[in-house]
Amino acid sequence: MKRTIIATMILTASATTGMAQVSGYPYTQVPFTSVKITPNTFWGDRIQAAREVTIPLAFSKCESEHRYKNFEMAAYTLQHPGHEGLQTPEWDVAKFMGFSFDDTDVYKTIEGASYVLQTFPDNKLKAYIDSVLDVVGAAQEPDGYLYTARTINPQHPHGWSGEKRWEKEDFLSHELYNLGHMVDAACAHYQATGSTKFLDIARRYADCVVREVGPNAGQACIVPGHQIAEMALARLYVLTGEKKYLDEAKFLLDYRGKTGRLDIYSQSDKPVVEQTEAWGHAVRAGYMYAGMADVAALTGDSAYIKAIDTIYENIVGRKYYLTGGVGARHAGEAFGADYELPNLTAYNETCAAISMVYLFERMFLLHGDAKYIDCLERTLYNGVISGMSVDGGKFFYPNPLSSNGEYAFNADRTKTRQPWFGCACCPSNLCRFIPSMPGYMYGVHGSNLYVNLYAANTANITVNGKNVTLEESTQYPWDGDISIKVLQNKAKAFNMMIRIPGWVQNQVVPSSLYSFSDDILSGYEVSVNGQPVDGELQNGYLVINRNWKKGDIIRIHFDMPVRTVIASPRVADDRGRVAVERGPLVYCAEWADNEGINPHHLLLAAQPQFEVKPAYGITNTEGDGQTFHVTAITAKAQEAAITAEGRLSAKDVTVTLIPYYAWNHRGAGKMDVWLARSLSGLED
Repeated sequence: MKRTIIATMILTASATTGMAQVSGYPYTQVPFTSVKITPNTFWGDRIQAAREVTIPLAFSKCESEHRYKNFEMAAYTLQHPGHEGLQTPEWDVAKFMGFSFDDTDVYKTIEGASYVLQTFPDNKLKAYIDSVLDVVGAAQEPDGYLYTARTINPQHPHGWSGEKRWEKEDFLSHELYNLGHMVDAACAHYQATGSTKFLDIARRYADCVVREVGPNAGQACIVPGHQIAEMALARLYVLTGEKKYLDEAKFLLDYRGKTGRLDIYSQSDKPVVEQTEAWGHAVRAGYMYAGMADVAALTGDSAYIKAIDTIYENIVGRKYYLTGGVGARHAGEAFGADYELPNLTAYNETCAAISMVYLFERMFLLHGDAKYIDCLERTLYNGVISGMSVDGGKFFYPNPLSSNGEYAFNADRTKTRQPWFGCACCPSNLCRFIPSMPGYMYGVHGSNLYVNLYAANTANITVNGKNVTLEESTQYPWDGDISIKVLQNKAKAFNMMIRIPGWVQNQVVPSSLYSFSDDILSGYEVSVNGQPVDGELQNGYLVINRNWKKGDIIRIHFDMPVRTVIASPRVADDRGRVAVERGPLVYCAEWADNEGINPHHLLLAAQPQFEVKPAYGITNTEGDGQTFHVTAITAKAQEAAITAEGRLSAKDVTVTLIPYYAWNHRGAGKMDVWLARSLSGLED
């Protein structure tokens, strides 16, 4: 039975500035500021790569690709209105600004850098961000409006912008999209540094939007052409306690399907509470669904809760790739129909995977069920990190589950990893997302402390108003052994909620879309101070209740056998095929590990035997040539071929599989996640 949740509003004071904060979700996310990921670990390495490579690269692109210059030119026009330069080609916005949302590359990079400051305090980086904010703030108009695509040359703005403010917001201007990324970045900067410098800029723009955009006379009654402002404004409300921001977020959702744009691509064909399926542009959709969950929690609106529950079930039950990606269609970067999940032409934009993490986290915060974190984990370890090379310097825009080395659509984006894109939303989104990962580790609800993700870290968590400090040690996802030590506990007795992943419980995803095809039964063991802990699971969590003492150690062991997966027969592209998983990781066969073997022509046995190869080295030739290590898998298979006489022949081969996220580090070539297990599954 679905539960209708009426959120309780709790006002607290920020220790930094006395700013009122709101908690509307029944379950509380432990903030990124409270969790320190351990260096030289799986996630420690990724955050370090973001810090040392991705974020500096993004800042350098803001310099070389005119992003900072846009703000400087807008500031000059504000200081010299009507200046003669406006009539010259050098000030023709259409010639130097690629997209009306280019400003967001600056905002997203600042957001990522702010998250990094928590793990790696850096006064030089902090000062650099401050200098960038000086440039950004100077471009803000007196009433708070901040959109360089118009301010640079008000009489001849960017072609997507329209002659007046908000005139083309339903379609292409991205004025509210820019606001959304600005607010998200400003909130992160404030949380990380305690400085209100960026937050003040963002609030002035948000206040401008509250005044000018709405249903009342004299306001522009429009909704975002590209969603994200909704969840950003909800975040601003949670941070400040000012209800006008929540009201604006709800307006932007309530009026969808009621303004000048009515189409599935932008999820505006009908009001959001009447939508039951995921359709249209996958990134726009994911951001909107996350915003709906925010409004559902913060207002207790049962219609919103029902709608977002139904949409979630549609995604995970019918439109969700095994890698946790979404967006089957290249056309429109969009969701497809139910069970439309092609592999070779899958779009699966990196940004769309990130949007799913936002949605799944919010679904957990609404309902407190581990199944949402199971989906989050799948997307995180496969659909998200596949978008960035291990060294942090090259990126994927789409993430297909099969490759012939010459992907037919947008080959420049998909044939091999790229150092940047003209439309840089994916690299800059990874800039902000990867360092935010510590904020997804834990949750709290009353006397329950939820251990959601597994990664080596130290966390300071508030339970019932009292501090609890935990230290987690693990090599996850390479093995299933985890140790959690209590370093400090002022809360005394509370429930430690240990998530038992769905893959341990013989469930691939919380639907019938995928299932394990082998007869292996995984198991788990949990002990406290060497004493086994048994008990029934509650919503996917093992509950351990005790008066916790300093030095207590929880040891968790998850079996990590290699498993084979099949898709629902309704997924046409996966019929006769099998995929391979181990723990949270999906594996693939790539040309570089299998010389002379075509992954498209492999036949895997019905009950294949696997061998796990720890510390398998992969030379990152797409980056700096350094070798990184993964746990690989080998299996006996057959490679089918057509002889010169037209006969089918097959030979025994040994195939090596690597984690999907690690593919294409050695150049373009053939790759497959889904391998044939019958002749019907073979590709041409």
